[in-house]
Amino acid sequence: MENGVMMQYFEWNLPNEGKLWKQLKDDASHLQEIGVTAVWIPPAYKADEQQDEGYATYDLYDLGEFEQKGTVRTKYGTKDELKEMIDELHKHHISVYLDVVLNHKAGGDFTEKFMVVEVNPEQRNEALGEPFEIQGWTGYSFHGRKDKYSDFKWHWYHFSGTGFDDAQKRSGIFQIQGEGKAWSSGVDGENGNYDFLLCNDIDLDHPEVIEELNRWGKWVANELNLDGMRLDAIKHMKDKFVKQFLDAVRSDKGDDFYAVGEYWNGDLETLDSYLEAVGNKINLFDVPLHYNMFQASQEGKDYDLQNILKNTLVEKHCELAVTLVDNHDTQLGSSLESWVADWFKPLAYGLILLMKDGYPCVFYGDYYGVKGEKSPHTHILDILLNARRKYAYGDQIDYFDHPSTVGFIRTGDEEHGGLVFLMCNDEAGGKSMSLGEEHKGEVWHEITGSIQEEVTLDEEGSGEFLVDARNLAVWVKKD
Repeated sequence: MENGVMMQYFEWNLPNEGKLWKQLKDDASHLQEIGVTAVWIPPAYKADEQQDEGYATYDLYDLGEFEQKGTVRTKYGTKDELKEMIDELHKHHISVYLDVVLNHKAGGDFTEKFMVVEVNPEQRNEALGEPFEIQGWTGYSFHGRKDKYSDFKWHWYHFSGTGFDDAQKRSGIFQIQGEGKAWSSGVDGENGNYDFLLCNDIDLDHPEVIEELNRWGKWVANELNLDGMRLDAIKHMKDKFVKQFLDAVRSDKGDDFYAVGEYWNGDLETLDSYLEAVGNKINLFDVPLHYNMFQASQEGKDYDLQNILKNTLVEKHCELAVTLVDNHDTQLGSSLESWVADWFKPLAYGLILLMKDGYPCVFYGDYYGVKGEKSPHTHILDILLNARRKYAYGDQIDYFDHPSTVGFIRTGDEEHGGLVFLMCNDEAGGKSMSLGEEHKGEVWHEITGSIQEEVTLDEEGSGEFLVDARNLAVWVKKD
């Protein structure tokens, strides 16, 4: 969809009230009004405990339907509420992307004994001793579901590693031994091999596992009438598995079934190699751009804004980049904490929402707030989302030609007049920018409210566009 906007509709600290699906259903018409065209929802299946955000996955087939782990609903609600919410979003032409966690399972139903080798956490290819037997929570019977949707039972041999020996009550990284057992190839090279992340690491080389996960992918896409998926933790998953999994789901749902992957690595070459390995079948979050923004927000006037888009996914693979400012993992107290400072956040959102390239993702915490406290950014985000909907069309002419004041022109199209965007990380400034002779004599004004003066374009269609200190400015033609 032209000028589409994704919203990540959750943050890490939501209360365990089971009300998110209902809240999102009630919010559908508002989201459509502000220009949101897709929502990324959190993991919707049963976790090891009700209060879990959904990433400690227990039963993929239990979408809040069965009495398991002491609860029917998940943290976010019941399956019926989930389906009603998706139907309502679809009525408002909003796509739904489910967060899909296929790297690991948690909360096993019973223990099993099997052989392992403990490995060095910082070099997973290095054994710390000889093989020995442990007792792990690797047995899954899903007794509450009683084989509905799938009769598949998980055992120790469906995993490649586990993080806890129940016999010794000891944590570690235990590589499971047996025929064909090894860490997967095609994963991130950090720590030697970053296949293992946490809990029971699913063996994505095991044929039974591949068949079952493919079956589940098709089932959930149809059961919930999904438009796409956000794949969690793909740097820890065999790249060939991800590629064939998406092929399997799309063979059922069609080639336009959307997918974006979380490959959390700030190195462009690494992301480049991954995209090649999976045949460009998935979009990726632009982690390098996030880190550029984080650095810019920390360094203030010492950061050269000419570099804000350098070595980013959106610069190299504009059609595959999902641009984001922050998410649940980067927020304060989270595992990848790198929160973009409040003063810079409006500038960052102005950039991703108004530039031509990338598929922007707005974070729930930035729009609605964190821990129940209202966000200070809602008003400016409404202005920027409105500007994207009305003016951010046509080609882009860049003015990334000054260390503290940069911007661009969007030239518009037959129906939309275009805009001028500026961002500044130091003292107030301006930039002479040319929209072309066909714009001569037009009067332009700034719509965020930071600049009161208007600009009248000269005979060449040029004008001096201003921006306040440490702020952004969005200029459009005055009606």
